[in-house]
Amino acid sequence: MSLETIVKQTGNNPKLVIIWMHGLGADGNDFAPVVPQFNIPNLPIKFIFPHAPKIPVTINGGMVMRAWYDITMMDIGKHADKQGVMGSAKLIKELIQEQITQGFSHEQIILAGFSQGSAMALHLATTLSDKVAGVIALSGYLPVPESLSQKANITTPFFMGHGTQDPVVPFTLGTKSKEQLEQFGYKINWNSYPIQHGVSMDEINDIKQWLIKTFA
Repeated sequence: MSLETIVKQTGNNPKLVIIWMHGLGADGNDFAPVVPQFNIPNLPIKFIFPHAPKIPVTINGGMVMRAWYDITMMDIGKHADKQGVMGSAKLIKELIQEQITQGFSHEQIILAGFSQGSAMALHLATTLSDKVAGVIALSGYLPVPESLSQKANITTPFFMGHGTQDPVVPFTLGTKSKEQLEQFGYKINWNSYPIQHGVSMDEINDIKQWLIKTFA
């Protein structure tokens, strides 16, 4: 199977491709409305918002919903669904390969995500053998920290943001993942916000400034 996607652009001849993965139970429509906020002069961007596969999610009573992997317990930092993570990683790699076929290079691709999607972005970036342009990880964590390795993206810029009052993906889990990444030598631009499990306009503006500073 291949992932269904929503594709939007801020201009012609995009210089960057941002593959933005949604959180548990949402779909690609979740973050599509933020695209106009990233209208940056001289930096046209292609956004791809994939829909995760529909699977039964244990923590939600086995209800079928869009999810990148199963969640089996409230303490999401334990007993990760490694098989699910690997399966979704394979599908996202196919999406990356589609962009390569269309003429983009790996170093034009940013892996982005929120919550479960952020976990996928972090997992992919730290296990891929090809260097990507950057990583935007919002309210996420490393789902399979034991798979951390010093692959091609050790020098890739990472933007990580997290709400200090997050009851879903605890702030402490986000900071722990950041510290694990730094121990391996990854360069993290860490940002915290006085919010719960979501993304604020301050965070969107900080991402925009990071994009301008890093790529424009």
